[in-house]
Amino acid sequence: MNQNDALAARFEEHRPHLKAVAYRMLGSIGESEDAVQESWIRLSRSDAGEIANLGGWLTTVVGRICLDMLRTRQSRREESLALSQDTHVPDPVVSWGEIVDPEQEVLLADSVGLALLVVLETLAPAERLAFVLHDMFAVPFDEIGPIVERTPAATRQLASRARRRVQGSAPTPDNDPARQREIVGAFLAAARGGDFDALLELLDPDVVLRADTGELASGLSKLVRGAAVVAGQASMFSKSAPPTAFALVNGRVGVVGVPDGEVVSVMEFTITNGKIVEVNILVDADRVRGLGLPPFTA
Repeated sequence: MNQNDALAARFEEHRPHLKAVAYRMLGSIGESEDAVQESWIRLSRSDAGEIANLGGWLTTVVGRICLDMLRTRQSRREESLALSQDTHVPDPVVSWGEIVDPEQEVLLADSVGLALLVVLETLAPAERLAFVLHDMFAVPFDEIGPIVERTPAATRQLASRARRRVQGSAPTPDNDPARQREIVGAFLAAARGGDFDALLELLDPDVVLRADTGELASGLSKLVRGAAVVAGQASMFSKSAPPTAFALVNGRVGVVGVPDGEVVSVMEFTITNGKIVEVNILVDADRVRGLGLPPFTA
C-alpha cells in the first residue's frame, strides 16, 4: 500500500464521524457528502505527515467548510425567510425495518430528529458551528475559535446562546418505539377516515406541520400551526396520498409514501407526552430522489 492509499484508508475510518458533523451543520445529506469530500481534497493536498491528530484536524476542516456553506445559504435564503412564514424541512434519514444500520447510527447519534435540525437552522452560522462542534462533538473552544475568528471566551458565548435557543425550542421526544407506532398509526387512520375529533385528540394544541412540496422558491417549506389547522391539512393530504408504509425516520417511527415500491414522500413525527408536537413532510420529488433510497419491499 502506497502513501496515498494509506492516507485514503485512514480518511475512510473518519468518514462516518465527519458526515455526522456535516449533517448536524447542514441538515442536508447531499451537502454533507459534498463537505466531507471537500475535506478529503484538502487533506490530500496537505502535508499529512505534519498532522498530529488527524480526526481533530478533519473535524475542524469539515466545520470550516460547512460554515462557509451555511453563510452562502443564509445570504440566499434570508430575504425569502424574512418576508414569509415559511421554513425549511431538513433531509430525513430513512431506514427500513426497525433497526438503523451502523453508518446511520453514527449519523443519528444523540437523537438528531428533524425538530432539532429545524431549530439549528434558526441559529447564525457561527452559533451553529460552536454549538455543534462543542456540545455534540466535544471540540474545545480554543480549537473552534480560529474557525469563527473569535477568542475562546467569545466562542463559548456563541455556544451558550445557541444552547439556550435549542433548549427553549426543540421538543424532547418520547422514545418508546411501540408507543410511537401506535400514535402514528392512529393518526394515519384518523386522517384517512376524516375523523377530525380523533385527529385533535392525537395532536398537541400547538402542533407544527412543515411540508416541502417543491412548490416554493429557495427550497422553502410551508408552515402551519395549531391542532385544528394541522388536522384539516392532514385530512386533505390523506385524500390524495399514495399507499404508505412504516419506516424509521431519523431513528423514530415515520411513514413513507410507496406507490409501486418507489418512495415518493417521507413523514417524520415528533411525539412528546403522548401527543404529536411536530410533523415534517417531504414531498419534493427532486429532494426525495436525492435521498438515494432503495425501493421499498414489504
